[in-house]
Amino acid sequence: MSETPGDDCRLPPALADVARIEFDYADGDGIDFEPYAAFDSAEETAHWLRQWTGNPEADGSAYRVFGQDGSGGLAALWHGRPGRPLTEQPVVYVGSEGECDVVAGNLSDFLWLLADGTGPAEAVLFGPVSRPDPALTALAERHATTPRRPAADIVKEARAAFPTFSEDLRALCR
Repeated sequence: MSETPGDDCRLPPALADVARIEFDYADGDGIDFEPYAAFDSAEETAHWLRQWTGNPEADGSAYRVFGQDGSGGLAALWHGRPGRPLTEQPVVYVGSEGECDVVAGNLSDFLWLLADGTGPAEAVLFGPVSRPDPALTALAERHATTPRRPAADIVKEARAAFPTFSEDLRALCR
């Protein structure tokens, strides 16, 4: 993405703090999310997108992957708002079995999604739930620039803002 030149894999401060949290899946009652300490490299992202789509020409430059779930589904910032800072880009989930969708309209909303007890995989695979987490709420209160809202509202707003994301990503498939 143009906001992070070259092969800079450093996370924004809010995501760096998320990466220090150990998420508890709690046998399906928690958040299935393993944040990375850095963004995947451009080469790793391109390789992943080519594998996911079966398209050897997919370059992955529109994605900054920052975490995964236990099955290998990925969470990423998607360059859906050209010219806007990295933290204002939507957060998307691309599952290992072909599932994909927008889960938050920006990084700030993603923090509130997590604080409400919903991870990227849960938002797409099962729908948002409300199980507020005190540690994630404190993190969101430190970094978020958007108002706190329920996870269901965050997901609904993000999908309304980017209604064709899933279709556009699947269009890359061969």
